[in-house]
Amino acid sequence: MTRRCFIIGHPVAHSRSPLIHGHWLAEHGLAGSYERVDVPPAEAAAFIARLRAGEFVGGNVTVPNKEVVLPLLDEASQTAQAMGAANTLWMDGGKLHGDNTDAYGFLAHLDACVPGWARRSGTALILGAGGAARAVIHGLVERGIGRILLVNRSAERAVELAASFPGTVETRPWQGVARLVAESDLIVNTTSLGMHGQPPLEIDLSALRPGTIVDDIVYVPLETPLLAEARRRGGVPVDGLGMLLHQAVPGFERWFGVRPQVTAELRAKLEVDIPRV
Repeated sequence: MTRRCFIIGHPVAHSRSPLIHGHWLAEHGLAGSYERVDVPPAEAAAFIARLRAGEFVGGNVTVPNKEVVLPLLDEASQTAQAMGAANTLWMDGGKLHGDNTDAYGFLAHLDACVPGWARRSGTALILGAGGAARAVIHGLVERGIGRILLVNRSAERAVELAASFPGTVETRPWQGVARLVAESDLIVNTTSLGMHGQPPLEIDLSALRPGTIVDDIVYVPLETPLLAEARRRGGVPVDGLGMLLHQAVPGFERWFGVRPQVTAELRAKLEVDIPRV
């Protein structure tokens, strides 16, 4: 029996998840499929009914539906509840389950790129206060990072996010970000600034200490201006593609019963699909 899976979003045509899961299906010789389905938020409940009816065994959810599907679940993982969003769905025992694997993907990629990074990251600086920032902070707290500085152009959103992590996250004004660079062992851009087609991320890295880890969750372009500047100044750049690859692992294992590996071959396949800008 072919096990059908999906990614839903609106829009969703740009998603590279079918490349990832298609690679793993072929690698393991499994009978399955993984398809993009454009689902506006207003139609999410109707699509979930199709999942419950057995048309699919599970799938992924991307923007803007991650928050929309949460109240439609029978069982949400603690992580999904903490995130207020689910990106991975599956049926089990007649119940619809959901999880959020974004924090897992972020951590797994850092582990692979910079082994032992948590031991050297006393202070982390997070740029942005959206859903991605929440996932990143959740992961950092899980790994015991004791001091997290949060900056966002909208100070109100930063304060609201920080309130979810009392005693750990400190908000700072965006205007002072250049000074915070010198204090930070790990810097993470969770905004879309610097992405192809988006405004640039304007940040002064002149105070960056050599060896500081700079992680940009943007992966189009693969090396953003932030990462290029960090590399030039002796920082340790970590691109966003690995987070995308690693966050896909738990879902594939749920749906197909095999835990896949993120390999150089898989990464190369996605790199070819990323436009050079």
